[in-house]
Amino acid sequence: MEKELHIPVLSAEVLAYLNPQPGEIFLDCTLGLGGHTALLAKALGSNGTIIGIDQDETAMSIAKAKLSEYPGRMVFCPGNFRYLEEYLDRVGIPTVDGVLFDLGVSSLQLDTGERGFSYWQDAPLDMRMDRNSGVSAAELINTAEKRKIADIIRVYGEERWASRIAEFIVKERDKKPIRTTGELVEIIKAAIPAAARRTGPHPARRSFQALRIYINQELEALEEGLNAGIKRLSPGGRLAVISFHSLEDRLVKRVFQEKARACLCPPELPVCVCGGRNRQVEILTSRPVSPQKSELDQNPRSRSAKLRALRKLV
Repeated sequence: MEKELHIPVLSAEVLAYLNPQPGEIFLDCTLGLGGHTALLAKALGSNGTIIGIDQDETAMSIAKAKLSEYPGRMVFCPGNFRYLEEYLDRVGIPTVDGVLFDLGVSSLQLDTGERGFSYWQDAPLDMRMDRNSGVSAAELINTAEKRKIADIIRVYGEERWASRIAEFIVKERDKKPIRTTGELVEIIKAAIPAAARRTGPHPARRSFQALRIYINQELEALEEGLNAGIKRLSPGGRLAVISFHSLEDRLVKRVFQEKARACLCPPELPVCVCGGRNRQVEILTSRPVSPQKSELDQNPRSRSAKLRALRKLV
């Protein structure tokens, strides 16, 4: 069942850039169903160690069962990867040789209608990756001010019709609470002019993305997790990130470039005084790596995936 639910994206590219060696220690910040983790575990061998982080309890239980057949030490840490330093300290591991982030919503979450992530299935509006904490999508859209809803959809979904969608949401919730994904999809469809719905992705795609990112604080967690992951890489260690939309990719690119700067002197200084000695990483991908056609044919959900990678210098 797990194989049907999840095909790890850019698997060959992940292995090529992370280059796992027998006996190394790796950190999988988005364990999911363990697809990438299994590939890494096989390469690390019986003397290797993998620390897997995930805030989805269902996914972690499936991954534990799947990874039990692989040799080596497996350490499972339930929670958000923004706290990865805390988890590493807890298990007594100061640095790691490799770090992987596979961002976005997993196939399990998309295919499990009751989670409320998918605009293709009618289900209770939730969208929380950790169902034990935080505010659900239903709570947000039924209580937030119209301007806030519009700002969320515009900023995190890059949706041109954000204000109109927010207006329609508030109008409908005044009649009765909006409780399901199906109800929200119909409201969004009604808000977007027919001509605009005829081209491009599903009309609800950007709004659903925006709500999910905001509810789970995905961009804030990503920036914290990236900085922490780079900090805990050993010299020569590799880090790879798979993102699925432009907001994530731009953030990853910015953090990578900041860490790769040869000079970290304040911009107001007329000349460099650090001698360029503060450069922390080497960027391995001059531009994001996308899936090959063969992978797209096998797994259409990989179409928007982009991989960036770096190597720690000091």
